[in-house]
Parts: sequence; C-alpha cells; structure tokens
Amino acid sequence: MQLVDAHCHFDFQAFECRRDEFWQRARQAGVSRLVIPGVRQRDWSRVQELASECNDWWYCLGIHPWFVGEHGDTALDDLESALRNADDRCVGLGECGLDRLHGDLGAQMPWFEAQVELADSLGLPLVIHSVRTHDEVAAVLRRRSPDVPVLVHGFSGSYQQGKTLVDLGCFLGIGGVITYDRALKTRDAISRLPIEALVLETDAPDMPPAGVAKGENEPANLRQVLTVLAALKKQEEEVLARQLARNVACLYGWPDLESGQ
Repeated sequence: MQLVDAHCHFDFQAFECRRDEFWQRARQAGVSRLVIPGVRQRDWSRVQELASECNDWWYCLGIHPWFVGEHGDTALDDLESALRNADDRCVGLGECGLDRLHGDLGAQMPWFEAQVELADSLGLPLVIHSVRTHDEVAAVLRRRSPDVPVLVHGFSGSYQQGKTLVDLGCFLGIGGVITYDRALKTRDAISRLPIEALVLETDAPDMPPAGVAKGENEPANLRQVLTVLAALKKQEEEVLARQLARNVACLYGWPDLESGQ
C-alpha cells in the first residue's frame, strides 16, 4: 500500500526538531510520499530546501489567499521565475485560491486568477485553497479553462459543488473532515462522487481527523482518513488505496505510481 499525502504543511513549526520522528510514523502507517505546498514568497526557499532532504518529499510554490496583502507588485513575476527555475522536486503551483472567511474576496480574486493563468502557461498542476468559495472557484476555472490537472484541496462542500468541480476536471482533496460523524453534507458528497476524482491529504498540522487535537495533525493520520473513506465507499482499503495512488500520480505526474502498486 502506497499512500500519498497530497497536501501537507510539513515545513511548519509544529514539525520542527521532530520531523524525522513524524515521518517515521507516517511510513509505518503506509505513507510513501507527501507534497508540501508553499503559501507565500518568504517561505518558498524553506519549502524547497526541506523537500531536498528526502526523496519522498515534494513541493509546490504559490501565494495563498491569506497572504496576498504582504506581496508587492513583482511577486507574481517572482513566482513565475521561481517555478521556471525550480528543480524536479517541484510538482505544481500552489497553494492559491479564495477564502470567504479570511480576508477580502475582491482582493484575493486577481491573485487567484493570475496564478490559474500562470499554472496553465507553465503546464503545472494547480493546487487550490477554497473555503466557502467553491462556486466562485468553479466560475474562474470555467472561464479560464486551464489545461492542467487541478486539485481543490480540503474539499468540504456539497455533492452538487463537488460534482461541478469534478465535471470541470478537478481532483478533490479528502482529509480529516470526513472522519466526523457530524459532517453529513461532505460525507454524503464524497460517498457519491467518483473515486477516480479523489486524492488523500492531511493538511497537517491543520484539519485534524476525529480524536486528534487542533494543531496536532500529522501525516500518519492519513491512514485514518483512508479507513473512513473506504467505509463511505464500501470498498476494501487495499483496493481503494491502489486507485487513490493512480489518481495522485495523474495529478502530480508520477509515472512510477500509476500502477497503484
């Protein structure tokens, strides 16, 4: 079983000084790779340096909607330069996106649209942060029509919103949300959406699954997400894991994972 944590903030302070310990636990839980998103310019070099420390760690670079206000006029040009000059550990642009609960959508939108366009022009997978903005994200993707794989990470919307995104060609990141019995809307949506459109993620140290304290999520908890997803999909974990490996391989361009073995 090769599980991939498609979105994990492994560079965050929560993992500092104990990163090897956290990774060892993840490996024991069946996690074979993880992808570290870059969320703002001042963090890009740290993310790149961290990913270079292990062959199983990969990264993306982007400007998160929470941090658009701290970036100047040259930031998008700097992002393009960083992505063009990135090493082969870089597998996408992200995370970027929209967040209705944090900041102003009007201020976030130009940054999001510019990064959608940039990912398309560079031929890079796009990793999107979307909090209560699935309809707006879908509208941008419909208008821009990027010809690259797209991940809407941390999906927690309705079935109709999920179907709209999947119909647009998106993958949906499935994490700790589905482990909560009270998350009826999202659990129902995931149970009905096609398995071929789903990838696993933890968003660690955030988005903890049931029973894990806020801020204490870690890559090893990906196995708990798989177990719940298998129950929702009424599939054996091993069979589901193979399909999920194929999905994330398609997302990030990893031919060696496409067999799902």
